[in-house]
Amino acid sequence: MKKICRSDEIFQLDKKYLSNTYHPIPVALNRGQGVFLWDMEGKKYFDFLSSYSAVNQGHCHPRLVNIMKAQCEKLTLTSRAFHNSTLGAYAQYITQYFGYEKMLPMNSGVEAVETAIKITRKWGVVNKGIPDNESQIIVCNQNFHGRTTTVISFSSDKSSKDNFGPHATGFINIPYNDLNALKTVLESNKKIAGFLMEPIQGEAGVRMPALDYCQRAHDLCKQYNVLFLADEIQSGLARSGSLLATCGHCHCMDICQKNGNHYTKPDIILLGKALSGGLYPISAVLCDAHIMDVLKPGDHGSTFGGNPLASAIAIEALKVIQEEQLMVNARNMGEYFRCQLQQYLQVSKILQEVRGRGLLNAVVIQSKTNPSLAWDICLRLSDHGLLAKPTHGNIIRFAPPLIITKTQMTQGLEIIINTFKEFESKD
Repeated sequence: MKKICRSDEIFQLDKKYLSNTYHPIPVALNRGQGVFLWDMEGKKYFDFLSSYSAVNQGHCHPRLVNIMKAQCEKLTLTSRAFHNSTLGAYAQYITQYFGYEKMLPMNSGVEAVETAIKITRKWGVVNKGIPDNESQIIVCNQNFHGRTTTVISFSSDKSSKDNFGPHATGFINIPYNDLNALKTVLESNKKIAGFLMEPIQGEAGVRMPALDYCQRAHDLCKQYNVLFLADEIQSGLARSGSLLATCGHCHCMDICQKNGNHYTKPDIILLGKALSGGLYPISAVLCDAHIMDVLKPGDHGSTFGGNPLASAIAIEALKVIQEEQLMVNARNMGEYFRCQLQQYLQVSKILQEVRGRGLLNAVVIQSKTNPSLAWDICLRLSDHGLLAKPTHGNIIRFAPPLIITKTQMTQGLEIIINTFKEFESKD
């Protein structure tokens, strides 16, 4: 096979042999370390996307790489047909870390979502007394929980939904951040088993609810005997400046509540992405025994879920978050990032809004003449050595690895603001 050396060769191969399901920034990446990436020609970039929060610990974190190497040389896969030497320790570690009793290991984030849906439906039948095949789950508009056939059935994204029917039933959509809408459904429908939401809607453009929304939504769910499910796959694991965006469990670190934020403990937590530090697909569903134990042998499973390699990596990934105080750094660097962009917002014609929490942030771009302005800005950012990606057309999400230093953040902000300035006079 011919050795590939140039970015344009990568572009040609991808166009010829890959399915046309993504529209990537035209950069062919070859190496990563910390907050930086390098392309085939050796050009260096700040990574301000973090693989959609999968590399919170930074690219190729040495502790994670070393753990992965060591476990690869020992044992990688047994399937769940047998016990293995790392899964039990991982289950104990992660449940104690987050304050739950049980964990079900999976691989991708959307697998965790599908798993939580199954748990919730069966809990509704077994524990709440909902007739079989009639359990329903409330979801939010503009959600993003993945692209499996079940999940797209309650998606607002037409591109992932249209022409892929028939769609699964059993889901009720309500507006995000609307407690009255939630209460109305709970009052009128006795077959609701759960309420699934994102504490921060990342793919929708970093949309955040009111500070007390999660707590009050959970209170409503308790009142009507409904499970409260939090999809923390992107917002969790220190990304939001707290260990979980919905929860104040900071694991012996600076307690987030003192900042005036409001938290609750969801009945079911969905984790993924940074659970592996970006080295390997790892996801998990956490809840207490009275919920998890509705599942019996044969109800659910995964050949790779909970394999020895994943278990070893996940333990170390969680240790890095705690021991390197990534939550505290995310909070501090996020405040600095938003402060600097808010100052620029005062004099900008194209910057409409800056929003976010921790190091999950976004800017809303406005243009009178160019509907693809956010895309054009991201292309220009890559020219200047910083990688970011638009979402929902006119929104740019900025989410660097949580290990970023203030010096690196200052340099990244300089690139971002100077790039904005290039477009001010063009619109």
